[in-house]
Amino acid sequence: MSSMITDRAPVQFDDAIGEAADVVVIGAGIAGIATAYFLAKRGVSVTVCEKGRVAGEQSSRNWGWIRQQGRDWAELPIVMESNRIWRGLAEETGEAGLTFTECGCLHLTDSEAGVKKYEEWMEVARQHQLRTSILTPAELAERFPAIQGKFLAGMYTESDGRGEPFQAVPALARAARRAGARIAENCAVRTLDVEGGRITGVVTEAGRIACAQVVLAGGAWSTHFARNAGITLPQLAVRSTVARTEKAPDDVAPCFWSPGLAMRRRADGGYTVTTGDVAEHYLSPASFRYVTKFRKLLKASAKDVRLHIGAPKGYPGAWSMRRSWSAGDTSPFEEMRVLNPEPNRDVVAKIKKNLPERVPAMKDVAIAESWAGMIDVTPDAVPFIGESHDQPGLYILTGLSGHGFGIGPGVGRVMADIVTGRTVGHDLSRFRTSRFADGTPIEPGPY
Repeated sequence: MSSMITDRAPVQFDDAIGEAADVVVIGAGIAGIATAYFLAKRGVSVTVCEKGRVAGEQSSRNWGWIRQQGRDWAELPIVMESNRIWRGLAEETGEAGLTFTECGCLHLTDSEAGVKKYEEWMEVARQHQLRTSILTPAELAERFPAIQGKFLAGMYTESDGRGEPFQAVPALARAARRAGARIAENCAVRTLDVEGGRITGVVTEAGRIACAQVVLAGGAWSTHFARNAGITLPQLAVRSTVARTEKAPDDVAPCFWSPGLAMRRRADGGYTVTTGDVAEHYLSPASFRYVTKFRKLLKASAKDVRLHIGAPKGYPGAWSMRRSWSAGDTSPFEEMRVLNPEPNRDVVAKIKKNLPERVPAMKDVAIAESWAGMIDVTPDAVPFIGESHDQPGLYILTGLSGHGFGIGPGVGRVMADIVTGRTVGHDLSRFRTSRFADGTPIEPGPY
């Protein structure tokens, strides 16, 4: 069984969009679906429009980690809340696909610089009373004997966990629907309908929906939708390659990242595996438009960043992609229902080589499937969360930068509060949409 959702998957959510809603959510990944879930629970009329399939892109292709460890100082309180929400979702909704498994998260380093980063982040962990500790090589060997390597230290957070992305997001969508949300797949939003500077609706390929509030949660496509609406939203797409194994020995390791290999136990008995150190970007007009904003992130990144001349036709930001369109035009979102990039074969080969070296117990376990996804990344690797500084009534929830699955329920709850005018309970200043235009220094998050 495949671990991702593509445009070949049958349509599961085909609600009529209706003529009006209080809120329209653009995009049915984890962030958009979680926002709809919390809005619907409060009795808000909400319609989710998805150009392809619920969780069809990065929300079904990610590692499945629910990680607090190593998060940006401003993100951490929200992801801690998200961790708490994840723990209760299966019981709250009756959906087994939303099961949270506490397994711990282990990050390993073989460099003095890595040890220093651990020590710096421990100050953040202590402030929030996380069950995080730095382990010595001897402690690593005793607690995690299956993992081989010459490590100087490991950072371990006991309360971190995992879920099953391709099961969880559709499950939360079903719960949102039972709470009253409308969800329409194969229904791209083309444009905003704006009168006198205020949003009065959206125009979809299936017709117009009257509304005064819109949440843009379109992942890698968000910056292109925004640009067509005259809104600058610095964000680039990065390809990440992942694989899964056949059924494997139980409890080989917790969720762990090490140089050259990262793993997560799966509910199907296998492991999700990746090198965890390769990020690929297809150069596009947006790359050059935002190059100065991303310079600091590129310098700070510990990843092997690989640049390609141009994206395949239909990809977000491809050179052939139209830069503008009207409500009556077929939009680029209808031309690429589900972004399904090819995995990098070199990365898959590296996974196959590194897996038995790092975890000898996995030497006879085969790779069953590999895939890739496009991650929406901001210049500081933390998301946009809040009302657009350019367009009243448009709320931005994108740029989750590879952290989206774990933090999804938390940011969904936060966005539902923002839209309904409630007190959020978190400092969101770091996530404001204007931060790359107001002269604020760009400071990338940790990892």
